[in-house]
Amino acid sequence: MKISSTSERLKSLMESRHLRQVDILEKCQPYCKQYGVQIKKNALSEYVNGKNEPGQHKLTVLGLALDVSEAWLMGYDVPMERRSVESNTDGQEQRSAEFVQLFNRLSEEQQKMLIAQIKGILSDPK
Repeated sequence: MKISSTSERLKSLMESRHLRQVDILEKCQPYCKQYGVQIKKNALSEYVNGKNEPGQHKLTVLGLALDVSEAWLMGYDVPMERRSVESNTDGQEQRSAEFVQLFNRLSEEQQKMLIAQIKGILSDPK
């Protein structure tokens, strides 16, 4: 259940961690570069002020940079902490990062086609 907003959660984090918007942008930079996502000053300002909501890719980058769960950041009644994942198990983290970078380079139509193909593979009972 949603009990808050991304704007309220960002403001709460900024207050409790004594962060400015520029500090959040700096924390995001390595993840933006890794995943091929851009978060600009004006976009972050709109998120903080509740004028706009971040899309999934930007929400992921913000969650990673701030070390919080994306669902919590969206305002859902879930724990704030990110679930820890075994880092670099058989290169899975590197493959995931590469997949996200490649996926972001596809057109929206190509992304939809790829998602449909993945769902087809996953539903195959082999």
